[in-house]
Amino acid sequence: MKKNYVCIGLFNPKSPENIGSVMRASGCYGVNSVFYTGTRYDYAKPFYTDTQRAYETIPLIGVKDLKEVIPLGCVPVAVELIDGAKPLTTYKHPAQAFYIFGPEDGTLKKEITDFCEDIVYIPTEGCMNLAATVNVVLYDRLAKGDNFSHHQHVLRKKPK
Repeated sequence: MKKNYVCIGLFNPKSPENIGSVMRASGCYGVNSVFYTGTRYDYAKPFYTDTQRAYETIPLIGVKDLKEVIPLGCVPVAVELIDGAKPLTTYKHPAQAFYIFGPEDGTLKKEITDFCEDIVYIPTEGCMNLAATVNVVLYDRLAKGDNFSHHQHVLRKKPK
């Protein structure tokens, strides 16, 4: 496994729009794979919010239980607003992480937060949607420079 490795776990996501936006963020920030539980969204709809088409290169894998698929060597990190959670602003991201997010219309179950080694929250005035939360966590990881030195983007000129 690479020194810097990150996966996303989605607990019962609500819609294909949510998953499409998470896939787009995953492509932007070098996520290795995305796992999800539940079947609440319509499989037939395209992920039109993933305008970067990250779903073509990043595995999106449906599973029954996120605990069963924690990638080897990855630290499971729940992102949830609960007592005892660490603020993202001071969090040091593990080099190999499995970030687990709950649905927009609910929270992570205790059996999920119990197996996570860390629980972090984003200090906000209200709750954000799933895609925004994923983007903020992944950007924080990148901005702190803890683990993404290998993932540098080169600015490209737009074709004429």
